[in-house]
Amino acid sequence: MARDRAGTREAYAAKTRTEIASLAERGVLFAGNAFSSVTLVKGEPEADGAAPFSGPDGRALRDALMALGYAPEDWSALLSCDADGSPLADDLFLTAIMALDPATLILCDEAAADLARNVFAEDLARLADFDAAMLAPGALTVVRGIRTLNLGGFAAALGDNREKQIMWRRLKTLPPLGEPY
Repeated sequence: MARDRAGTREAYAAKTRTEIASLAERGVLFAGNAFSSVTLVKGEPEADGAAPFSGPDGRALRDALMALGYAPEDWSALLSCDADGSPLADDLFLTAIMALDPATLILCDEAAADLARNVFAEDLARLADFDAAMLAPGALTVVRGIRTLNLGGFAAALGDNREKQIMWRRLKTLPPLGEPY
């Protein structure tokens, strides 16, 4: 039985590695743990061409997640644009989200939120709450079974104590989920 579980885990890992590699070949930029429960998304590459969320915003977000009770490695990240800053095609962005399959999706800026609005438009249109349907900053919603929160400009907020407090309040709406069983 243990051998069957190990084989199944390796099959899932191989499938995910193949999906991530295929998406990377198509221009999707990833970072972090592909098997994590949280995916961070922003719409601008790092200024120095480094991995997504390797700058101050990424460190602050990872610190915030740990303060909320997430494990240090429990995050993945992707950009809603390619290395040149051009937005990803809707289908490519959706495929990347589905490959990572997070329980929680954190949209860190309006570029990421705009792409998510396009990709999930039909699902969002069915929501009764207007702010949730618009992925308004701070509105927590569930789209396709994924808790989704638009922070509304996380990186820009780092230089202002009041704005950082707003971001922290928004992040506190995303405590780690319990085990699914």
